[in-house]
Amino acid sequence: MKLFSIITFLLVAHIGLSQSTDEMTIRQIFNKALSEGKSYQMLDYLSNKIGARLSGSPGAAAAVEWSRHTMEDLGFDSVWLQPVMVPHWVRGQKEVGRILNSKKMGTVEVNVCALGGSIGTGPEGISAGIIEVKSFQELAQLGIKNVQGKIVFFNRPMDPNQINTFAAYGGAVEQRGSGASEAAKYGAVAALVRSMGSNVDDAPHTGGMRYAPNVAKIPALAISTRHAELLSKLLKDDKSLQFYMESHCEILEDAPSYNVIGELRGGEYKDEIIVVGGHLDSWDLAQGAHDDGSGCVQSIEVLRILSSMGYKPKRTIRAVMFMNEENGLRGGLKYAEEAQKKKEKHLAAIESDRGGFTPRGFTISAEEAARKRIQAWKPLLEPYGLADFSQEGGGADIGPLANQGTALIGFLPDSQRYFDYHHTAIDTFDKVNKRELELGAASMASMVYLLDKYGLK
Repeated sequence: MKLFSIITFLLVAHIGLSQSTDEMTIRQIFNKALSEGKSYQMLDYLSNKIGARLSGSPGAAAAVEWSRHTMEDLGFDSVWLQPVMVPHWVRGQKEVGRILNSKKMGTVEVNVCALGGSIGTGPEGISAGIIEVKSFQELAQLGIKNVQGKIVFFNRPMDPNQINTFAAYGGAVEQRGSGASEAAKYGAVAALVRSMGSNVDDAPHTGGMRYAPNVAKIPALAISTRHAELLSKLLKDDKSLQFYMESHCEILEDAPSYNVIGELRGGEYKDEIIVVGGHLDSWDLAQGAHDDGSGCVQSIEVLRILSSMGYKPKRTIRAVMFMNEENGLRGGLKYAEEAQKKKEKHLAAIESDRGGFTPRGFTISAEEAARKRIQAWKPLLEPYGLADFSQEGGGADIGPLANQGTALIGFLPDSQRYFDYHHTAIDTFDKVNKRELELGAASMASMVYLLDKYGLK
């Protein structure tokens, strides 16, 4: 009986010591991020010196070189470029949107921008009658008779009653992605889409759209939420209202680019890989500070923090700057393809692509045993505001790794302000709070530490 008591005491003491060690290590991670952090400094350079980074652009090429040199200068064990061909779409000169000769206001200039991947109208523009719908079902009910020769105005707002703004976005974004092709099926000459924004304001939101096969390609523009409200109001009083739009975008041949990968090699389980990443490309209207400059610098910072602590990982830890999330996902697909070819074993992947806001937790898509293990670490992370581990999800770029059995984890910051800036000209460095950004990097580094130390079995 005495021996049993001694063994029990030693086991409890070991568990307590391990938890105490974890608490101290996580505290050290947060101290490093908040007092000696480099994420804000890196984001400053990426945003203000390089700026917009649309796939195939000079900005994207400059960001690739910056990422490589930054990780090399930080002394990571290996840094390399992974070639990938990406779509190359250019916006051209500034778009024009104009309500023509309305009964109440006359001609009104409105804020518009082309959706990524759209064809242009060319310099002649398009003038036509405009018809408002809120769903594809409503469009189908109108049919060719009412739609042919007109501009279809998709005006379904993000649901303000959704607390989760990403759920609200998901409930509205199909009209941006597929609206042009749906409208073209009924003979429309162009599509105008209410911006995917949670506020009523003046900034139009771009974003990717897709043309369906065997359907005519028509130009597609986004209109700011404020001007969408105005246009809807004017249409109620004047069904014969005309609209003019002009855009000069072009779809060019695919261009060469790269994912950028930095690595800290593991010791005991070096063949097991933990990935942390964000997407290096951004839309062309602004600096892409929240989307996704924040995720990129946080991912680099994870490795920098652990290295600066003298931490020796059991498993190999990689920071991946994925190229072309915004309009093709070629980088994420290429990374997973190469991992499959090389028979690499990815234990887990963490993606940061929800902005550099205050940390709230992590989303998880994994087998039940792995999910429970991750959720069991919640008490260690709750003191830092990381309390939400309940939601499904990982991230677009790490999603292709799911087929290999990888646990997918999404960094979950507060999302209430994200869609004020998402895909707009106001997604700039000054909108990112230094402390929030650093807390996010520390949160991700802490999760990587726990994954590395304990694994998922």
